[in-house]
Amino acid sequence: MLNSAAAGRRQARQVVIVQTVTAALVALAFLVDSVPSAAGAGLAGAGVALGSALMAWRSLPDRTIGAAAVLGRLAGGIALKWLVIAGALYLALARLELPPVPVVTGLCAALIASLLAYRIK
Repeated sequence: MLNSAAAGRRQARQVVIVQTVTAALVALAFLVDSVPSAAGAGLAGAGVALGSALMAWRSLPDRTIGAAAVLGRLAGGIALKWLVIAGALYLALARLELPPVPVVTGLCAALIASLLAYRIK
């Protein structure tokens, strides 16, 4: 079977790891500027990684289920992911008042890293 549930879980784990490492590297790069910049980049990247992990947890069940249930779980997982990302952005920008450029850079870097992680075999 080419597209097993175990393969999906492995790929999701790989994506979350790549996003986490990318978020840490971007935060380290912004540490040269200031600690709030590094915190903003790290928080946004961590929000993306956490959202991806929750989406995978929600979307990839341990048992075999029907197509309609899979589609519902996938839609719920995507909604959960973007809710977590929006919450991280709200926390970073509105509550903690971190600099916006590092926050957006951390967000974009983690999202781009997820696209590149799908290319890794």
